[in-house]
Amino acid sequence: MEINDLTPAERRVWRAFVTGETVDFRDRDADGGEWGAERSVRAGVLRALLLNGPAEPGEVAALKVMGARITGELDLRYAVVEQVIRLNYCRFDETPRFAGAQLQYLNLRDSVLPGLAAARARIDGSLRLTRCRIDGQVRLGGTQIAGALFLDGAEVTGDGGPLPALALNQVSVDDDLCARGLKARGMIRLDGARIAGSVDLEEAELSHPGANVVQAEALEVGANLVARRLRATGRIDLRGARVPGRIDLLDSTLSNPDGTALRASSCVIGELWLRKGAPIEGMLNLRATEIGQLNLAPEKLPDQVRLLDLTYTFLTPHAPVEARLPMLERDDSYTPFNPHAYEQLTAAYRRTGDDTSARLVQLAKQRRHRRTLPWYGRLWGHVQDITVGYGFRPLRAGVWLLSLLALGSIAFHLHHPAPLKPGESPHFSPVFYTLDLLLPIISFGQESAFAPTGGYQTLSYVLIVTGWILATTVVTGITRTVSRQ
Repeated sequence: MEINDLTPAERRVWRAFVTGETVDFRDRDADGGEWGAERSVRAGVLRALLLNGPAEPGEVAALKVMGARITGELDLRYAVVEQVIRLNYCRFDETPRFAGAQLQYLNLRDSVLPGLAAARARIDGSLRLTRCRIDGQVRLGGTQIAGALFLDGAEVTGDGGPLPALALNQVSVDDDLCARGLKARGMIRLDGARIAGSVDLEEAELSHPGANVVQAEALEVGANLVARRLRATGRIDLRGARVPGRIDLLDSTLSNPDGTALRASSCVIGELWLRKGAPIEGMLNLRATEIGQLNLAPEKLPDQVRLLDLTYTFLTPHAPVEARLPMLERDDSYTPFNPHAYEQLTAAYRRTGDDTSARLVQLAKQRRHRRTLPWYGRLWGHVQDITVGYGFRPLRAGVWLLSLLALGSIAFHLHHPAPLKPGESPHFSPVFYTLDLLLPIISFGQESAFAPTGGYQTLSYVLIVTGWILATTVVTGITRTVSRQ
């Protein structure tokens, strides 16, 4: 392409390219203004510069343009571009295409685009889309970025179809993914993506009602996924993600009322923070996930959770057991009873030295299990609960025994049973006679020497049966305690 074939605006860009000088067309309005011929540059001219532009010894060529209207299609598919590309505050009439290209650095900050197609590209520096307005799809699937990916303050609106508005599947970023304040309508796809640094979605606003708003299965993050004050409408799917640092959702708003709001199943997470802000609207799914520290406020929980095979080492903040148990009662893990969830909560309380709360969780576990038993099992469970609280309230057994001992002692003191062998029977003691009836193992020689009649005989049967029940439940509780220790 000859320079004589160029418009005045294009000549400015052509001459500045050789030395990497910036050409700024924002003389009328930095935000756009009138996009007339004096600010228009054909995409073909930019392509010719980048692929076969002039060069001078000792100068570093670069394409640096601000405030221009790029007409036509900037097609650099599978091209090898050795110069920096910086097109800021520009307006693209057509979607620029970089699929399969090898670029040094691409900066489209503050520009307006109908889309961006850069799948399977390789960028040796960073890709900067800060504060861009993109009224279409951004396709970066399989792209390798040696630096960072910047989407801070960007606005991405998909085409409303089934394809993602922001396709980052299988993308590889050797630094951070910075998307603070990102506004996206449509799905953000991060399946199989690898981010060596952190992902920053703080104060982002993501919307895809009734469908996946973030789909990030098998996502790998080297450090943290920070999404404080995130506003997400739709389902966030992190199944199989690996985040060794923290997933920080403090003061976030997650809403998908007719489905799952957050699915973080089969994940490995260093810390998961779910505190402050409104309760989650929709299901919280943490099945088969390993978490080092689960920082979960009880008031953040939705009405439905799935916790089957969830494991965590620490649970914070420390809350009364009455505030934690509803989480287990809401568990909908395709099973009528999930004992593992109760064991995890018990272990968390024990690690903080709160044995009282740990025992209450175990008691709640037995009561939940009782609902799944047949009628006779439920009946026996109620007996154990009333008498000794399934062995987790041993003092209750002592109260029962003392009450029955007092009742029997008074009754038999008022009416001594007749001796079986007069003259050979020991001296009658109403206290030890009652103990003989209550304790099935210990014998004081009283029960075998005297025979009550009438109502007192019925009372003796009641004491014997009650004694067996108490003894059985106490032994069960002691056995359970020993096995725990």
